Amino acid sequence: MSQWLTSVIDPYYQQVLMLVGIYIIAALGLNLITGLCGQLTFGHAAFLSIGAYTAAILTRDFHMPFLASLILGGLMAALFGILLGIPVLKLTGDYLGIATLGFGEIVRVAFTNMKITGGAIGLAAIPRASNLINVTIFVILAVVAMVLLENSRFGRALKAIREDEIAAEAMGINAMWYKIQAFGIGCFLAGISGGFYAHMLQYLNPNDFGFLKSFEILNFVVLGGLGSIPGTIVGTTVLTLAPEFLRFVREYRMMIYGLLLVLMMIFRPNGLLGGVNFRRLLRRRKQKAAALSS
Repeated sequence: MSQWLTSVIDPYYQQVLMLVGIYIIAALGLNLITGLCGQLTFGHAAFLSIGAYTAAILTRDFHMPFLASLILGGLMAALFGILLGIPVLKLTGDYLGIATLGFGEIVRVAFTNMKITGGAIGLAAIPRASNLINVTIFVILAVVAMVLLENSRFGRALKAIREDEIAAEAMGINAMWYKIQAFGIGCFLAGISGGFYAHMLQYLNPNDFGFLKSFEILNFVVLGGLGSIPGTIVGTTVLTLAPEFLRFVREYRMMIYGLLLVLMMIFRPNGLLGGVNFRRLLRRRKQKAAALSS
């Protein structure tokens, strides 16, 4: 299968598309926490690193099958997410953001000083197990799961908490319990994303999972449209591919990329697809089809 893919798609473009898919999985997790539940977090990259290092160590040192190590990496990230969420989700707004930012730095420094993670040198010789097919399958599964969650009782409870937590609790919603669940699920997806990332690059360094990586993923969600699953997908795709399409301008590439971000925030303050969900898109398509048939 990999030989067939190589004959159809150049390996470099395969890697770029895999990176888009990996970031979509991570961004969907953050969209659940920040977009749907309204909990601001600046430490999402920490959970990518937990999933990445867990999966990489299991496959490299313990020769565990890739799928099993991937799931265990996601579960490890979810566990740390829940353990962090229990104390910090009592905070709101900027205070929550600062707490998660601090956790992200703690994880980065810890991995830099741990022997099992390779320390500051990093972890090398990770088996290459990620490919465009398995990444795409997990992207589809993640999107379907998020759509089902959004349209479930759980998703409606998260939206109520986002709009007014006090009112939601007055209606009988256990806000803390729902927030912890959302945090755990979002961190699980981040861990899965990290596992794919590790087995694509075959090398990990703690500095790759600093604040800038968290901010990059937050950019995907905000510029795509907070709370919008299609927006998260489009935002992640556009912002990941933009630097690749701008390579012809060389040294001005990142300057133009920054300018595009500013323009998007000015002309689309609610994101590219802010407020748009799959149900609304399907409804519009049905209305157009009905209008054409009549």
